[in-house]
Amino acid sequence: MALDAATLALLAKELREKMLSARIDKIFQPTRDEVLIAMRSRTENFKLFVSARSGSARIGITNEKFENPQTPPSFCMLLRKYLTGGRLDDVRTVEGERIIFLDFTCTSEMGDTVTVTLAAELMGRYSNLVVINGEGKIIDALKRVDFEASELRQLLPGLPYTLPPQQDKPSFMQVPATELVAAVRSQQTDVAAALMRCAGGIGPVVCREITFRALGEGKLAADELTDDDAQKLAQGIDALRALYATGGTPTTVCTAEGKPIEFSFVPLTQYLPACKLIENESYSALLDDYYAVKDAAERMRQKSRDLTKSVQNLLERARRKQNARMEEQKESNDADHLRICGELLQANLYAIEKGARGVTVTNYYDGQPIAIKLDARLSPSANAQKYFKEYKKKLTAAKMLVKLLEEGQREIEYLTTVLYEVEVATGEPALEEIRAELKAQGYLRSYKLKNKKQKPADFIRYTSSDGFTILVGRNNLQNDKLTLHTARGKDLWFHTKNAPGSHTVVMSEGQEIPDSTKNEAAMLAVHHSSQAASAKVAVDYTEVKNIRKTGDLAPGMVLYEHYETAYITPDAAVLEELTKNCKK
Repeated sequence: MALDAATLALLAKELREKMLSARIDKIFQPTRDEVLIAMRSRTENFKLFVSARSGSARIGITNEKFENPQTPPSFCMLLRKYLTGGRLDDVRTVEGERIIFLDFTCTSEMGDTVTVTLAAELMGRYSNLVVINGEGKIIDALKRVDFEASELRQLLPGLPYTLPPQQDKPSFMQVPATELVAAVRSQQTDVAAALMRCAGGIGPVVCREITFRALGEGKLAADELTDDDAQKLAQGIDALRALYATGGTPTTVCTAEGKPIEFSFVPLTQYLPACKLIENESYSALLDDYYAVKDAAERMRQKSRDLTKSVQNLLERARRKQNARMEEQKESNDADHLRICGELLQANLYAIEKGARGVTVTNYYDGQPIAIKLDARLSPSANAQKYFKEYKKKLTAAKMLVKLLEEGQREIEYLTTVLYEVEVATGEPALEEIRAELKAQGYLRSYKLKNKKQKPADFIRYTSSDGFTILVGRNNLQNDKLTLHTARGKDLWFHTKNAPGSHTVVMSEGQEIPDSTKNEAAMLAVHHSSQAASAKVAVDYTEVKNIRKTGDLAPGMVLYEHYETAYITPDAAVLEELTKNCKK
């Protein structure tokens, strides 16, 4: 669900009560569409998060941790210039609009006291952040809108700030319930859709909730409502407004597995009993919980986009090269034909005229006539030698292709593993290690380390139910470090069979490893692999002393022998228990 105007108004009230008079300490821009404002009051510190991303536009106090770029974007520098040190004087909204205004009292470069407003327009794909001066003129916008993008409303520096075109319908919270129901009954659609058409400021899920509470399940035609139905609907509207007037109840709807699927200022009973309702302590906490996982994944997609594209191109090139070699090998397997042609020409030199472009002779291997092409510029003997030369060339190529095909297959497997690691990377340090690895392998020639002081990520650390430490590598370099340098002799090593994934090691500490710990380690090996969503996944495991690596193997690739294979179906409850004390 997108943030509707009604919920935004309650959120603005919450921010006003909590943050009024707080001052801006620092400003960051973690990604292209997100701004983080660190603020402090006399009693506590806040992190105000504003997102203009189309799929998760919102504002609120957050407890999330963010990785900030080393070089701040230009819009971040503009915010720092105009807002740093500013005091929050007001938080306001426009009735029925998904726009929130933060008014700050700031000090200009000349030392004058000025008012600067940050307008957060949280309108789906039209979401934007606009900085406005005290005269109502635009200082700048996160996403500039020129005359080509919109003829109705431009957001450019120096232009007066204007509100978006108003909807031709009243605010849900202001129009009397009886009038609203009368308007609904004139619509030729279901009741929930009619409510959306006749009133603004609330989203579809709230309209469905009103209809569900008043009229029950099933879609009723609005123009077929009886007077009794109309009265129930009016009462339902008044009841929801009464709840809204008290501040509402910030509620998240979650699936039985705990995945959030909806949120609102009213408990959404329409989802019961299939889902569960979770009441949040505040609207900021509601939005933080609802969008946390989704936003984290999107941030990583943005940060890893270029690297993902580079690895995908490398992998595609390796596959094309491998296919070309396989075609060449297929041709090399037909080299005997060249040898036979040379032998037949050598045996029939007397019958070949000089300058001929071809000759048909009897193939003494099968007694059938065979047509052989000739180079008219060469003598019959030279033509025979040419066929023998091509034959030897094909034989040599066939021998070399066996080795090249093995190398090509290893390269494809390696790049497939790297692509998987980029897709599951959890932070910039992990991406930096992957870039450094590709540079060392000669794949990224122009790579430069962005932040030399950045501390490399450590292994992911789990503790089994029996108290054994289980280490998991984050990428190929860590996999090598874990398996070849950290683990010892009788430590137990796990890896999904023939699939990209992390090396997983149970540190034995000289003790016998129980089966329960082995099972948990195997589950973690599957969980940290491309087969995480599969069942009955083959996992190879062996003692570390049985693992070796040769110089021609890429990072993360090892050879092992004397191993066993287990078939594992991950258990969500076991993985959840292991994750509770996980150190990432």
